[in-house]
Amino acid sequence: MPNLKARAAVLAATVALLSSTATACGGDDAKDEDLSAQKLSWKDCPAPDASEGGGEAPSPLPGGAEWQCATMKAPLDWDKPKGDTLDIALIRAAASGEKDRRIGSLVFNFGGPGGSGITTLPAFGTDYAKLRTRYDLVSFDPRGVGRSAGVKCEDDEQLDEYFQQDSTPDDDAEQKQLLDNVKSFNGGCEKNSGEVLPHVRTTDAARDMDLMRQVLGDDKLHYFGISYGTELGGVYAHLFPKRVGRAVFDAVVDPTETAEQGSLGQAKGFQLALDNFAEDCTSKVEDCPVGDTAQDVKDRIAKLLKDLDAKPLPALPPRELTQTAATNGIAQSLYSKDFWPYLTDGLEQAYDGDGRILMTLSDAMNGRNQDGSYSNIQAANISINCADDKARYTADHVEEKLPEFRKASPLFGDYLAWGMVGCTDWAVQGAADHPDVSASDAPPIVVIGNTGDPATPYEGAKKMAQALGEGVGVELTYKGQGHGAYDSKNKCVRDAVNGYLLDGTVPRAGTVCV
Repeated sequence: MPNLKARAAVLAATVALLSSTATACGGDDAKDEDLSAQKLSWKDCPAPDASEGGGEAPSPLPGGAEWQCATMKAPLDWDKPKGDTLDIALIRAAASGEKDRRIGSLVFNFGGPGGSGITTLPAFGTDYAKLRTRYDLVSFDPRGVGRSAGVKCEDDEQLDEYFQQDSTPDDDAEQKQLLDNVKSFNGGCEKNSGEVLPHVRTTDAARDMDLMRQVLGDDKLHYFGISYGTELGGVYAHLFPKRVGRAVFDAVVDPTETAEQGSLGQAKGFQLALDNFAEDCTSKVEDCPVGDTAQDVKDRIAKLLKDLDAKPLPALPPRELTQTAATNGIAQSLYSKDFWPYLTDGLEQAYDGDGRILMTLSDAMNGRNQDGSYSNIQAANISINCADDKARYTADHVEEKLPEFRKASPLFGDYLAWGMVGCTDWAVQGAADHPDVSASDAPPIVVIGNTGDPATPYEGAKKMAQALGEGVGVELTYKGQGHGAYDSKNKCVRDAVNGYLLDGTVPRAGTVCV
């Protein structure tokens, strides 16, 4: 079942799809090796494999700088650091400025959980050109993702069928089918990746980042976390507060929420983004092609989804646009204001009986590549979430909560409520109700909230700043649309972030950028 837990990494996949309308666990070879002393062998990057989203090898950066890739060994089980290992895939672009001004490495995590840093960093690399003047830009496939012992649950044909299912059951028969499908998918994860499933928690990835810091030769971890990457950064700060360097959290996950509270918050967030889309479309001088008023836009979308529940539309043969795929595609288009025109086109096309654009948007969310293969973003997403989140929600619990979710979002409420059953029957026990990010001994961490963010609602930034500890979390507000702030190219946001990461200038707490 698609999971809308925040991720920035899918944005690059969306652009690629719309424009065209793993290394397994190692053996015993490293049992006596000091992994912090390992030397990385940086080489030209190959093309991403299917699990990372496929495509071409990353193009050189302006000026001709090449992307380089390497593999780092990490313990499979951090409780047994001398035991078996797994490989963590890394990518970097060396600093472009003078060597004596180089600060170190700036490590990125773009979210998910489940997004491949190997594909996402090059996709957005030019956005970070100024940061590259003093940092090597570094990202990675976290454990369970892509080439880093990527989790596999089902094959491509099975995934096509899984993502076509009815994710908002209306009766007992549909509910049974949904639960059976979830059980089958989760069983596939255990069958195909059972060895790694107990070891993909965020705490494991945070320990990998500290090993990475050492292997890269840095005394401190300089870090840029986006979306779920803020949760990962917060967990790192909690575990290693005195090893935090200059850090920025953008599109902030609320660390105080349970999985249910997070899903409910997303229902409100995506509804707000849809409201903003409808207002924007109908307020323009030219006629909005998908409704006369903002309410009319939303009413027509609701009718479309209801009609699709009864009769899907032709889309990308042999697949049809189902109610679930359309909801998924609409949600995906709300991650960035740049995608709103695609949503308008997709809705207009669907009203004419053609579901191709909305299906393409849904494919981007699900990690379906142009050749029909799938990345492992959804398999990794569910595996990391279920390893982290202690809660296991039943169908009865979902039915009890449906009125609250529907009140939060008439459009996305059912979809996100039923998404809570995704960890039912999971093979590994969840770690906690929510992550611990308290880090009172850490230096200042800049925490950015976007008032129009659908996937990580704005309120989460304040909660993160408070949870990090007094004097640690420094909150900055961006009054904008879409998921995240830095990549909006807002000058105020960029000046604040660049000023801190490059010069160590901490922005004033409470700064508001418009």
